[in-house]
Amino acid sequence: MIPQDPNPRLDRVAHELRATGAQPKAASPLRTGIHSRGYLPHVKREGAAYFVTFRLADSLPTAVLTRFLGERAERLRCLEARQSGTGMKSGEDAETIERDYRRKVERFLDSGCGECWLGRAEIADVVADSLRFFDGQRYQLQAWVVMPNHVHAVFWPLPNFTVSGIVQSWKRHTARHANELLGRIGQPFWQRESFDHWIRDEREHARCRGYTVRNPVLARLCREPEQWRWSSAWQGDAPKP
Repeated sequence: MIPQDPNPRLDRVAHELRATGAQPKAASPLRTGIHSRGYLPHVKREGAAYFVTFRLADSLPTAVLTRFLGERAERLRCLEARQSGTGMKSGEDAETIERDYRRKVERFLDSGCGECWLGRAEIADVVADSLRFFDGQRYQLQAWVVMPNHVHAVFWPLPNFTVSGIVQSWKRHTARHANELLGRIGQPFWQRESFDHWIRDEREHARCRGYTVRNPVLARLCREPEQWRWSSAWQGDAPKP
């Protein structure tokens, strides 16, 4: 069972939203506020940029994700207990715990679990084309990469378009075409939930963009970001994986 423990980090995020003049429980949480479609909370701030990750259906087994979530929940419980019991800050904070959790997930994805359908050039091309298709019309795409079993994108939704709508459009279009290429019928291609992160400032923006284009290097798929064909950093005729 996926842990559903209270998350102190969400209280801090709700405070951040209120500090910027937004309501965490707004009438339209897909634009501004906090909402959930399953076990992942999603934070939206209208006018902000986002770092988004979506992955193949078989890339992260439920048992592994449950373990990672359980470890995060236990650390958050201990943090809350220490702070409420002593009134003093501990050696770590909720942001550090959240960052460690995301790193565990990223390392597991980079290990290449699952069928890794995105490692096939014709399918990676479908996804890359879909990401670029409405750039400048529905969103401003600032960095992106197609990895063998997941996708990262940093983008700013244009007015009247939501993060959820944009990502779902990418996933619907690419799932249909990828399954046609694979000869699969009625099988899920993408994991239903996606991860999206509201980018607070330019420093964080630069960090998310840098991580996105360096992901193939970190996963040892190429030596330089410019060599990875399915990335905003690609510089032309680089070797295919």
